Amino acid sequence: MFEHKLNEQVNLKTYFDWFILSFLAGNINAGGYLACSRFVSHVTGFATLSGISLEQGSWVDAFGTLAIPLFFLVGVIVSGYLTEKKYANKVHGQKYAPVMGLVAILVGFVAIGGSYFELFGKFGDVANIKHDFFLLACLCGACGLQNAAISSASGATVRTTHLTGLTTDLGLGIVRAEIHNLSDSQKSIERRANLLRVATIFSFTLGSLIAAFIYSRFKYQGFFVPMFIAIYLAYVARKSHAA
Repeated sequence: MFEHKLNEQVNLKTYFDWFILSFLAGNINAGGYLACSRFVSHVTGFATLSGISLEQGSWVDAFGTLAIPLFFLVGVIVSGYLTEKKYANKVHGQKYAPVMGLVAILVGFVAIGGSYFELFGKFGDVANIKHDFFLLACLCGACGLQNAAISSASGATVRTTHLTGLTTDLGLGIVRAEIHNLSDSQKSIERRANLLRVATIFSFTLGSLIAAFIYSRFKYQGFFVPMFIAIYLAYVARKSHAA
Protein backbone atom coordinates (compact mmCIF):
# COMPACT_ATOMS: atom_id res chain seq x y z
CA MET A 1 0.00 0.00 0.00
CA PHE A 2 1.00 3.65 -0.69
CA GLU A 3 4.56 2.99 -1.88
CA HIS A 4 5.00 3.42 -5.61
CA LYS A 5 7.17 5.47 -7.96
CA LEU A 6 5.99 6.69 -11.34
CA ASN A 7 8.83 4.96 -13.17
CA GLU A 8 7.69 1.61 -11.79
CA GLN A 9 4.99 -0.63 -13.17
CA VAL A 10 1.54 0.88 -12.62
CA ASN A 11 -0.24 -0.45 -9.55
CA LEU A 12 -3.91 0.50 -9.68
CA LYS A 13 -4.53 -0.55 -6.07
CA THR A 14 -1.84 1.86 -4.88
CA TYR A 15 -3.30 4.65 -7.00
CA PHE A 16 -6.71 3.95 -5.48
CA ASP A 17 -5.20 4.30 -1.99
CA TRP A 18 -3.67 7.62 -2.98
CA PHE A 19 -7.03 8.86 -4.25
CA ILE A 20 -8.70 7.80 -1.00
CA LEU A 21 -6.08 9.85 0.86
CA SER A 22 -6.86 12.87 -1.30
CA PHE A 23 -10.59 12.30 -0.76
CA LEU A 24 -9.90 12.17 2.99
CA ALA A 25 -7.95 15.44 2.86
CA GLY A 26 -10.72 17.20 0.95
CA ASN A 27 -13.26 15.92 3.46
CA ILE A 28 -11.26 17.15 6.47
CA ASN A 29 -10.53 20.50 4.84
CA ALA A 30 -14.20 21.10 4.03
CA GLY A 31 -15.17 20.01 7.54
CA GLY A 32 -12.79 22.53 9.07
CA TYR A 33 -14.15 25.30 6.86
CA LEU A 34 -17.78 24.48 7.59
CA ALA A 35 -17.04 24.20 11.32
CA CYS A 36 -15.29 27.54 11.74
CA SER A 37 -14.67 29.14 8.32
CA ARG A 38 -11.01 28.12 8.16
CA PHE A 39 -9.23 25.85 5.69
CA VAL A 40 -6.96 23.45 7.56
CA SER A 41 -5.04 21.55 4.90
CA HIS A 42 -2.62 24.34 3.98
CA VAL A 43 -0.85 27.00 6.00
CA THR A 44 -0.85 30.06 3.71
CA GLY A 45 -4.19 31.40 4.91
CA PHE A 46 -3.17 31.29 8.57
CA ALA A 47 -0.13 33.49 7.88
CA THR A 48 -2.38 35.97 6.05
CA LEU A 49 -4.95 36.03 8.86
CA SER A 50 -2.18 36.51 11.42
CA GLY A 51 -0.94 39.59 9.58
CA ILE A 52 -4.45 41.03 9.40
CA SER A 53 -4.98 40.42 13.13
CA LEU A 54 -1.71 42.18 13.94
CA GLU A 55 -2.75 45.23 11.93
CA GLN A 56 -6.06 45.27 13.82
CA GLY A 57 -4.24 45.13 17.14
CA SER A 58 -5.56 41.69 18.11
CA TRP A 59 -2.32 40.21 19.44
CA VAL A 60 -3.86 37.07 20.93
CA ASP A 61 -5.59 36.17 17.67
CA ALA A 62 -2.48 37.00 15.66
CA PHE A 63 -0.08 34.79 17.58
CA GLY A 64 -2.66 32.08 18.13
CA THR A 65 -3.43 31.94 14.42
CA LEU A 66 0.26 31.93 13.52
CA ALA A 67 0.88 29.05 15.94
CA ILE A 68 -1.73 26.76 14.35
CA PRO A 69 0.35 25.94 11.21
CA LEU A 70 3.07 24.68 13.55
CA PHE A 71 0.81 21.70 14.23
CA PHE A 72 0.88 20.93 10.50
CA LEU A 73 4.68 21.00 10.77
CA VAL A 74 4.58 18.79 13.88
CA GLY A 75 2.39 16.34 11.97
CA VAL A 76 4.92 16.25 9.13
CA ILE A 77 7.82 15.71 11.56
CA VAL A 78 6.03 12.91 13.42
CA SER A 79 5.06 11.25 10.15
CA GLY A 80 8.62 11.49 8.84
CA TYR A 81 10.02 10.05 12.06
CA LEU A 82 7.62 7.11 12.03
CA THR A 83 7.95 6.23 8.34
CA GLU A 84 11.60 7.00 7.69
CA LYS A 85 13.23 6.14 11.00
CA LYS A 86 11.28 4.28 13.67
CA TYR A 87 9.41 1.90 11.33
CA ALA A 88 11.62 2.26 8.25
CA ASN A 89 12.34 -1.49 8.24
CA LYS A 90 8.67 -2.46 8.08
CA VAL A 91 7.49 -4.32 4.99
CA HIS A 92 6.28 -1.99 2.24
CA GLY A 93 3.17 -0.08 3.33
CA GLN A 94 3.08 -1.40 6.89
CA LYS A 95 5.13 1.52 8.20
CA TYR A 96 2.29 3.89 7.29
CA ALA A 97 -0.25 2.20 9.55
CA PRO A 98 0.81 4.13 12.71
CA VAL A 99 0.57 7.42 10.81
CA MET A 100 -2.98 6.75 9.65
CA GLY A 101 -3.82 5.57 13.16
CA LEU A 102 -2.75 8.95 14.53
CA VAL A 103 -4.85 10.71 11.88
CA ALA A 104 -7.86 8.68 13.02
CA ILE A 105 -7.19 9.59 16.67
CA LEU A 106 -6.95 13.33 15.97
CA VAL A 107 -10.06 13.46 13.78
CA GLY A 108 -11.92 11.20 16.21
CA PHE A 109 -11.03 13.60 19.04
CA VAL A 110 -12.61 16.43 17.05
CA ALA A 111 -15.74 14.38 16.37
CA ILE A 112 -16.20 13.31 20.00
CA GLY A 113 -15.05 16.55 21.60
CA GLY A 114 -17.26 18.70 19.40
CA SER A 115 -20.32 16.46 19.45
CA TYR A 116 -20.52 15.35 23.08
CA PHE A 117 -18.33 17.63 25.22
CA GLU A 118 -18.64 21.04 23.51
CA LEU A 119 -14.87 21.51 23.57
CA PHE A 120 -14.95 23.85 20.58
CA GLY A 121 -17.05 26.75 19.34
CA LYS A 122 -20.51 26.33 17.87
CA PHE A 123 -20.37 24.51 14.54
CA GLY A 124 -20.66 27.01 11.69
CA ASP A 125 -19.57 30.09 13.63
CA VAL A 126 -16.54 32.08 12.47
CA ALA A 127 -13.39 30.82 14.19
CA ASN A 128 -12.58 32.26 17.60
CA ILE A 129 -9.01 31.43 18.49
CA LYS A 130 -9.91 31.04 22.18
CA HIS A 131 -12.55 28.40 21.42
CA ASP A 132 -11.28 26.77 18.24
CA PHE A 133 -7.50 26.65 18.72
CA PHE A 134 -7.40 22.92 19.50
CA LEU A 135 -9.96 22.15 16.79
CA LEU A 136 -7.77 23.77 14.16
CA ALA A 137 -4.59 22.33 15.68
CA CYS A 138 -5.93 18.77 15.54
CA LEU A 139 -7.14 19.08 11.96
CA CYS A 140 -3.92 20.75 10.78
CA GLY A 141 -1.90 18.07 12.53
CA ALA A 142 -3.92 15.33 10.85
CA CYS A 143 -3.34 16.91 7.44
CA GLY A 144 0.38 17.23 8.09
CA LEU A 145 0.61 13.57 9.10
CA GLN A 146 -1.04 12.20 5.99
CA ASN A 147 0.52 14.68 3.57
CA ALA A 148 4.03 13.77 4.70
CA ALA A 149 3.25 10.06 4.52
CA ILE A 150 2.05 10.13 0.92
CA SER A 151 4.82 12.53 -0.11
CA SER A 152 7.40 10.14 1.32
CA ALA A 153 5.77 7.08 -0.20
CA SER A 154 5.50 8.57 -3.68
CA GLY A 155 8.96 10.12 -3.80
CA ALA A 156 7.47 13.63 -3.42
CA THR A 157 5.34 13.06 -6.54
CA VAL A 158 1.99 13.30 -4.73
CA ARG A 159 0.73 15.64 -2.04
CA THR A 160 -2.87 15.13 -1.14
CA THR A 161 -3.83 17.92 1.26
CA HIS A 162 -3.51 21.00 -0.95
CA LEU A 163 -3.69 21.65 -4.67
CA THR A 164 -1.55 24.73 -5.38
CA GLY A 165 1.71 22.87 -5.94
CA LEU A 166 -0.12 20.00 -7.61
CA THR A 167 -1.73 22.35 -10.13
CA THR A 168 1.66 23.93 -10.82
CA ASP A 169 3.17 20.48 -11.39
CA LEU A 170 0.27 19.63 -13.70
CA GLY A 171 0.82 22.71 -15.85
CA LEU A 172 4.55 22.02 -16.13
CA GLY A 173 3.87 18.34 -16.74
CA ILE A 174 1.58 19.10 -19.68
CA VAL A 175 4.40 21.06 -21.30
CA ARG A 176 7.03 18.40 -20.53
CA ALA A 177 4.88 15.64 -21.99
CA GLU A 178 4.97 17.39 -25.36
CA ILE A 179 8.69 18.25 -25.47
CA HIS A 180 10.11 16.55 -28.55
CA ASN A 181 13.57 15.81 -27.15
CA LEU A 182 12.19 13.52 -24.43
CA SER A 183 12.25 9.80 -24.99
CA ASP A 184 9.00 7.88 -25.38
CA SER A 185 9.46 6.32 -21.94
CA GLN A 186 10.00 9.75 -20.33
CA LYS A 187 6.90 11.11 -22.03
CA SER A 188 4.93 8.09 -20.85
CA ILE A 189 6.02 8.68 -17.25
CA GLU A 190 5.11 12.38 -17.48
CA ARG A 191 1.68 11.63 -18.94
CA ARG A 192 1.06 9.05 -16.23
CA ALA A 193 2.01 11.66 -13.63
CA ASN A 194 -0.39 14.17 -15.19
CA LEU A 195 -3.26 11.68 -15.06
CA LEU A 196 -2.43 11.01 -11.42
CA ARG A 197 -2.43 14.75 -10.67
CA VAL A 198 -5.80 15.26 -12.36
CA ALA A 199 -7.28 12.30 -10.49
CA THR A 200 -5.88 13.61 -7.19
CA ILE A 201 -7.48 17.01 -7.77
CA PHE A 202 -10.77 15.31 -8.65
CA SER A 203 -10.62 13.12 -5.52
CA PHE A 204 -9.95 16.13 -3.27
CA THR A 205 -12.89 17.98 -4.85
CA LEU A 206 -15.16 14.96 -4.51
CA GLY A 207 -14.21 14.63 -0.84
CA SER A 208 -15.12 18.28 -0.31
CA LEU A 209 -18.41 17.93 -2.16
CA ILE A 210 -19.55 14.93 -0.15
CA ALA A 211 -18.34 16.62 3.03
CA ALA A 212 -20.66 19.55 2.37
CA PHE A 213 -23.66 17.23 2.55
CA ILE A 214 -22.37 15.32 5.57
CA TYR A 215 -21.32 18.23 7.79
CA SER A 216 -24.34 20.39 7.01
CA ARG A 217 -26.49 17.65 8.50
CA PHE A 218 -24.36 16.02 11.18
CA LYS A 219 -22.13 18.95 12.28
CA TYR A 220 -19.18 17.70 14.38
CA GLN A 221 -20.41 14.12 14.12
CA GLY A 222 -19.52 14.34 10.44
CA PHE A 223 -15.86 13.98 11.43
CA PHE A 224 -16.56 10.34 12.22
CA VAL A 225 -16.52 9.77 8.44
CA PRO A 226 -12.85 10.76 7.91
CA MET A 227 -12.01 8.98 11.17
CA PHE A 228 -13.34 5.68 9.80
CA ILE A 229 -11.62 6.27 6.46
CA ALA A 230 -8.32 6.75 8.30
CA ILE A 231 -8.95 3.58 10.33
CA TYR A 232 -9.59 1.69 7.09
CA LEU A 233 -6.34 3.00 5.58
CA ALA A 234 -4.42 2.07 8.73
CA TYR A 235 -5.87 -1.45 8.57
CA VAL A 236 -5.03 -1.86 4.89
CA ALA A 237 -1.50 -0.58 5.50
CA ARG A 238 -1.06 -2.92 8.45
CA LYS A 239 -2.08 -5.89 6.31
CA SER A 240 0.04 -4.80 3.37
CA HIS A 241 2.67 -7.23 2.11
CA ALA A 242 3.25 -5.84 -1.34
CA ALA A 243 3.51 -2.36 -2.75
